[in-house]
Amino acid sequence: MNAPDQATEFWDELYERRAAGSPRVNPRLAEIAGPLTPGDALDLGCGAGGDALWLAVHGWTVTAVDISGAAVRSLQRRAESLGAPITALRVDLAGDFPDGTFDLVSAQYLHTPFALDRAHVLRTAAKAVAPGGRLTVVDHGSTAPWSWNQDPDTTYPTPWEVAADLALDPAEWSIDRADTPRRQATGPAGRTATVVDHVLVLRRSGDGR
Repeated sequence: MNAPDQATEFWDELYERRAAGSPRVNPRLAEIAGPLTPGDALDLGCGAGGDALWLAVHGWTVTAVDISGAAVRSLQRRAESLGAPITALRVDLAGDFPDGTFDLVSAQYLHTPFALDRAHVLRTAAKAVAPGGRLTVVDHGSTAPWSWNQDPDTTYPTPWEVAADLALDPAEWSIDRADTPRRQATGPAGRTATVVDHVLVLRRSGDGR
């Protein structure tokens, strides 16, 4: 089995196990997008679809992509049943990227055990942000007890390291937010823990929202 197939199988199995639950919005996404004027949004690594559904309910037109066909099919069914303006697509970001320009591009916990040039993906995502739009990157800053990754040697890049790695033109981009807040999180089985998020919000200059 080649690497893309292994990645697809891994994420399909994970989201098939979690299919019974109702997907929830990531708290940082709701916190960031809540005050914004709705427009077109791109959800990278949408997973079960909690963010895409929340955005759609709050007036956004959403394109949601994930490597997992199981996740995408589940989200599309939910969107159709609600009449939500969501286009869910199976996309392997390791080699492809959706077309379009967006007022908000969101990468929430875009971590994977498989090969992925994440900086390249995020630079490509930046090119898809409309003038005045935002690129939002929220990463783990700590390992939750229910995470698929329990490697004690795992280190997570800080928001400032992510921004430096992207090396976006400062004449075109500004940092709206870069911090490492804590929150009380609830896992798939109802287990709770205090976790750290690494939050980076970059805004593209120009007219917009």
